[in-house]
Amino acid sequence: MQSPLHTRFPGPAPGRHYIMWAMPETAPDRRLTPLDRLLEQADLGLRAAIGRPHPQRPNPAGGLDGHLADDSERRHAAGLIRVDHAGEVAAQGLYHGQALTARRPEIRAAMERAALEEGDHLAWCRDRLDELGERPSLLNPLWYAGSVLIGAIAGAAGDRWSLGFMAETERQVEGHLDDHLARLPPGDARSRAILEQMKADEIGHAQAAMAAGGSELPGPVRRLMTLTSRLMTGTAYRL
Repeated sequence: MQSPLHTRFPGPAPGRHYIMWAMPETAPDRRLTPLDRLLEQADLGLRAAIGRPHPQRPNPAGGLDGHLADDSERRHAAGLIRVDHAGEVAAQGLYHGQALTARRPEIRAAMERAALEEGDHLAWCRDRLDELGERPSLLNPLWYAGSVLIGAIAGAAGDRWSLGFMAETERQVEGHLDDHLARLPPGDARSRAILEQMKADEIGHAQAAMAAGGSELPGPVRRLMTLTSRLMTGTAYRL
């Protein structure tokens, strides 16, 4: 059996790349029982919401300086990164939920692969929070659980809509990252490098989802996604 293919393309920032995946023609179906899937989902949720994932790629911050002597700048940068970390927790839930209800094995494999790649973002943001002396959002389990439900609904709507939902999610995340890049303290080179690489990856995922057959979502659905995202980002900045 083939596994999802990956190709690196130049990203919007010099020296950075994003990953596009191509879905295989066939993929193995593990044919898990409902209990197996329930236990698997619980394990994935715990790992995403409160665990410490191990990244597959090196941290893009490398040896850059990110020390912030001003305490207000440090807290502000941490608030932004906490939002981004919570967003990645939610992304894990969305992809896991979509994989649960995907109609074709290759779509399920693609969603699982996307979640694995986004796990790098989760790890990088958690590491940066530690460096800034701050904690993740206390509501991460809620963000994950709600996102699994939303993702499962999107997957149940059909694979084309599920891929379209994935693309729209990534576009909205890209917009949030642009906003955070503009609001980061000027001296926070470490956070900036992380968010720039995350943005490049989101662009690649969105393009890959549409190239794989995703459909554009109706306007009301996109607006509802925006409102939901604003609620999460506004809350996660402090909690």
